[in-house]
Amino acid sequence: MNKAAGFSGGCQCGAMRFHINGSLGKASICHCRMCQKAFGSWGAALVSVPFDAFKWTRGAPSEFRSSAIVARGFCAACGTPLYMRDDGDPNIEMAIGAFDRPDEVGPLVDQVGVESRLAWFNGMHKLPEKMTTDYNSPEQMLLLKSLQHPDHD
Repeated sequence: MNKAAGFSGGCQCGAMRFHINGSLGKASICHCRMCQKAFGSWGAALVSVPFDAFKWTRGAPSEFRSSAIVARGFCAACGTPLYMRDDGDPNIEMAIGAFDRPDEVGPLVDQVGVESRLAWFNGMHKLPEKMTTDYNSPEQMLLLKSLQHPDHD
């Protein structure tokens, strides 16, 4: 979906879909331990979205309260992390990877929760790079065909 029409996204299996009318807010990286656990990773890339511009177009998320003031939403069917929301905040923080066109989200403007940043995070950009085809045969590539919902409705 192009920026003029808004933004859309969803989970891996397609049970959850969302749409945002209008502009996105600040995009950032969160290194806090709760984001590390919620995303099963080094942290989370999130973008702020005014909640009144946001709507679920398919499904309803499951939620986990990661603290007394924060709810985290995910797809119960496939486990995709989708958002975090502080109680009373007029914005929802959406997972950038859940957008259909994540390259259109951003640029990232800051990092938060840096007291929990993993020691190796700052060196990730120095690691050697490989394409998936560099270490998989053509036969293996056929088996890696994605079963996830396409990045559109």
